[in-house]
Amino acid sequence: MIPPDTLKGDITAALRDTGFCRVPPAEADALLGPEALAGWDAFADSWNDLGLDRFMADGGRYRRRRFAAFSASPGGLVRKPHQPHYQSRDYNGLNGGVQRWFEPILDTVAEHPVTQGILREGLALFHPLTVDPPKAWHVELHQFRIEAGDGETGLPTPEGAHRDGVDWVIVMLVERHNVASGVTDIFAPKGARLGAFTLERPRDSVFLDDHRVLHGVTAIHPLEPGVPARRDVLVATFRRE
Repeated sequence: MIPPDTLKGDITAALRDTGFCRVPPAEADALLGPEALAGWDAFADSWNDLGLDRFMADGGRYRRRRFAAFSASPGGLVRKPHQPHYQSRDYNGLNGGVQRWFEPILDTVAEHPVTQGILREGLALFHPLTVDPPKAWHVELHQFRIEAGDGETGLPTPEGAHRDGVDWVIVMLVERHNVASGVTDIFAPKGARLGAFTLERPRDSVFLDDHRVLHGVTAIHPLEPGVPARRDVLVATFRRE
């Protein structure tokens, strides 16, 4: 197993060089540590309790989610009062421009060692990479489930290749069940494709510099006909307060 300090150096170098870094499960496990992994099953099971996203301008009913916001600084992580998620239409032409209220992430998930670990490690990586970093970061955490069935496609990024309008992004796969496709694409701002890969196993992750790259995920559909498909991810975004 790669020592955590070496791993962090490799991720930092990749983010500086290309603006993104895919982190496979074994390396994510090294970052998170054994305490987080011991509680993984209960953490992943919480995706079975997500509410329907009722703000899909395309009328789709294929996305479920919960949401939370935090203030993160080298001094610690504090959960903020529940609030809406907002993106301008500059960054989300489909669903942007409105305050979107989602059900809050449960305290047991917000306080779980996996959540705390991914936010802590994101802060440790992003803070020194940022020129004139803020005293505290506004962090938004999203639990997403994308569903698909026979005749029903699931769209992980219905807005297409995009920036989130933040500084840094982490996407971690929680589960893929009976899923075909769902390829993550990374693009330069002018459209050149920089990378393409599939997050396949639990804790497969990607770290992104949202100023330098766009990201998107291709539509999913069932691998085995007649059996529902689902793709569960945790997304954390960091932006200046």
